[in-house]
Amino acid sequence: MYDGGKIILGIAVFLAFATFPFYSNMGRTVPKAEPKIDTPVIQQMEEKECVEPKEFMRAEHMKLLNEWRDSALRDARRVYVSSRGKRYDISLQNTCMKCHSNKSKFCDECHGYAAVKPYCWDCHFVKEEARDEH
Repeated sequence: MYDGGKIILGIAVFLAFATFPFYSNMGRTVPKAEPKIDTPVIQQMEEKECVEPKEFMRAEHMKLLNEWRDSALRDARRVYVSSRGKRYDISLQNTCMKCHSNKSKFCDECHGYAAVKPYCWDCHFVKEEARDEH
């Protein structure tokens, strides 16, 4: 029973370490991601529409990209028919990145906010983003 002080001190140190992530971030907020879609290609489009409606793309784009990957690589199907009936080439670089060419302002901002690291860029590369700055 003479070790009560050491036990209480040990519990206090443990609680300090266990709760550190919570109290060290108190009051800090991360600003909401606001992806920029004002690329030159999008500005020149008469009808500004993606392969699917904006709400669908915000919620399901990774699922769609995974389906595209499987369809193109495993099933050799390279054409996607959207819910509107329009046909698109299944290509991250030639379809998606054609309009959303500002990866750092469009993709990375949301993925950073959500703290996710997509593996798209393990195989795909991004063309020079300098053209978006003109």
